[in-house]
Amino acid sequence: MIDGNEAAAYSAYHTNEVIAIYPITPSSLMGEYADQWAVEGRPNIWGSIPTVVEMQSEGGAAGALHGSIQAGALSCTFTAAQGLLLMIPNMYKIAGELTPTVIHVAARTVATHALSIFGDHSDVMGTRETGFALLASNSPQEAMDMALIAQEASLESRVPFLHFFDGFRTSHELARAEEISFEQMRAMIDQARVKEFRQRALSPEMPRIRGTAQNPDVFFQSREACNPFYEACPVITAAVMEKFFRITGRQYHLFDYVGAIDAERVIVMMGSGAETTEETAKYLTDRGEKVGLVKVRLFRPFAIADFVQALPASIQKIAVLDRTKEPGAIGEPLYLDVVTAIHEAKESGKASFGSLKIVGGRYGLSSKEFTPAMVKAILDELIKPEPKNHFTIGIQEDITNSSLPFDPAFSTEDPRTLRCLFYGLGSDGTVSANHNSIRIIGLETDNFARGYFVYDSKKAGAVTVSHLRFGPEPILSTYLINRANFIACHQFYFLEQQDMLKSAEQGATFLLNSPYKASDVWSHLPRHVQQQMIEKKIKFFMIDGYQVAKDTGMGNRINTIMQTCFFAISGILPKDKAIEKIKESIQKTYGRRGETVVAKNFLAVDHTLSHLQEVQVPDTVSSTFDMRRPVPLEAPEFVQNVTARIIAGLGNDIPTSLLPNDGTFPSATSQWERRNIALEIPIWDPSICIQCGKCSIVCPHATIRGKVYDPKLLEKAPPGFKSAKALWKEFPNMVFSLQVAPEDCTGCGLCVSNCPAKNKQESGRKAI
Repeated sequence: MIDGNEAAAYSAYHTNEVIAIYPITPSSLMGEYADQWAVEGRPNIWGSIPTVVEMQSEGGAAGALHGSIQAGALSCTFTAAQGLLLMIPNMYKIAGELTPTVIHVAARTVATHALSIFGDHSDVMGTRETGFALLASNSPQEAMDMALIAQEASLESRVPFLHFFDGFRTSHELARAEEISFEQMRAMIDQARVKEFRQRALSPEMPRIRGTAQNPDVFFQSREACNPFYEACPVITAAVMEKFFRITGRQYHLFDYVGAIDAERVIVMMGSGAETTEETAKYLTDRGEKVGLVKVRLFRPFAIADFVQALPASIQKIAVLDRTKEPGAIGEPLYLDVVTAIHEAKESGKASFGSLKIVGGRYGLSSKEFTPAMVKAILDELIKPEPKNHFTIGIQEDITNSSLPFDPAFSTEDPRTLRCLFYGLGSDGTVSANHNSIRIIGLETDNFARGYFVYDSKKAGAVTVSHLRFGPEPILSTYLINRANFIACHQFYFLEQQDMLKSAEQGATFLLNSPYKASDVWSHLPRHVQQQMIEKKIKFFMIDGYQVAKDTGMGNRINTIMQTCFFAISGILPKDKAIEKIKESIQKTYGRRGETVVAKNFLAVDHTLSHLQEVQVPDTVSSTFDMRRPVPLEAPEFVQNVTARIIAGLGNDIPTSLLPNDGTFPSATSQWERRNIALEIPIWDPSICIQCGKCSIVCPHATIRGKVYDPKLLEKAPPGFKSAKALWKEFPNMVFSLQVAPEDCTGCGLCVSNCPAKNKQESGRKAI
């Protein structure tokens, strides 16, 4: 069980000697893995330990890469988004000097009207002119395989490669993969090519000049001298893919077709969305529809003959999908290449498709969802005599009306697949526990497994949603779960903020971490939640995970407790074996922190099942309250129409016309969001406080405010309002108060740990 970052880093680390790194989300883990393995002394396939060096910028990493390969060392780097763009000057030089190397990219959105840490192909498309070959992976398995293929293809062709996969969707997705052995890697890498690469290195023993300045008389001719290398690159890459197939048994081509042999409607695309399209194409083909998919592997150099050969002879219409937007262009990059390829193939007489119709569309920008329902909508659009060109899918674009409508109820999910949703809080351990769970299931059962983890840009302290799938057949679903058999809520207050049961199927199981007893938890559920549980006949289980954590010395860490509950309820593994494997994962995850930490986790697991209870769902709704409004009614219009819907998790449904066209948002809107996520909040003790203000300074969310004011204002203060005489000589006869905003506090505890004022009578008690 491996994610895309580790998969790519695995092949890259073991086939290189120098790795220059600089962290940028979501590619950072590739560099972290390489750094960790080097520290642990792991050798590469030649028995040496790669030199991993962290530079001070992405430009520095590219410069180090450039210098290293000119000195004859096999080298690579990892990056994304703006980090990749900062490497472009060096990329031009590396390609112009025909020097083999590979840059591995977790493709991410380039900041335009706003910053986004999520995935699309805008960064990769910004490098098209550099001369790097562009090779795409669609899954963690492919990330491992293509990283190795790119390494050998670059050595064979002398063309540097940019190997990319979708940021977050593939980089952080866990899936079962077959590991490439050292023997297979050695068989893939041609040592003669490595020797040739070293012989071209710059050195005092073999002096030569590289990187000259040229005048107009010779620059143009010199620039065209590389043409034979780029003409040969696709042929060489195809041969390397064939070699990889002979060695590993996994086969790839420059363009891979799946679908009906007599398909009339075909989608062309690359990246993780191709997995979803393949799933949908197979589903529709099994039901008699003549549809198919071409998966683009090598985007640059674009091999026209191979592309045309991949298309079925019966094809009538093509939809080309790009995961980027190029404002002002007559079409996005892949679309333009496909149109040109078909035109040139026809003109040269190498293909005859009749009146072939080609349209282009944009999808999935910034990791926007791409589902089978959207794929079907695109294929249905191709049935029309004049399908919409330059369309968008997955959004409501109501300004230029480019969007295609789709039916969100359409599903291709295998009913035998168990689909699980886990709602947690950033840094509460939910994601880590689910990483362990999916590894246990993927490696200890016969199930195929795939896991994806949705993070909020706020990161720590924000909602995380884990999407886990298990089933007897290979899983191609690279989209979020919207029909779940199992839902777990690890934070009780989420029920008032998120409609998490809307995704529950009939008879689904719901696990709740609740501070209330089983006998009265029902009365604390919002009316909407109660109604859904009754209508969908949901099986309801609960546990006071925080009480178990407190009793076993775990503090607020409930991840192993909730993980144990999941295995106990789901029955994926026998109970005893599940607990055994959970403890093995605990030892592996927390062993380096010492036996005390491991022992506490073991104790928490052992105490969990006795506290897990099933709650009988009543027949009637009885709650006196419902889900909270995301923002108060007095909030401004923009906050009501846009911000509130984002807070409520409904941002996907906001139409284009409601969003700022230049990214300019009104200020002072964060005051309307009340997350209310703290389990504990600080309490001020005026008798101890020295009024130093450190708590206000260190509070990351500015939820602690101190105020000096006229004591006359206390006449209208409510009962229990705290104050103390101000200690500043500049403010004689004034009073001081310190207040905490409970709904904004995250319970991080920094204020308490940094408070210098201690109670001399009661050890350990501070002013806050």
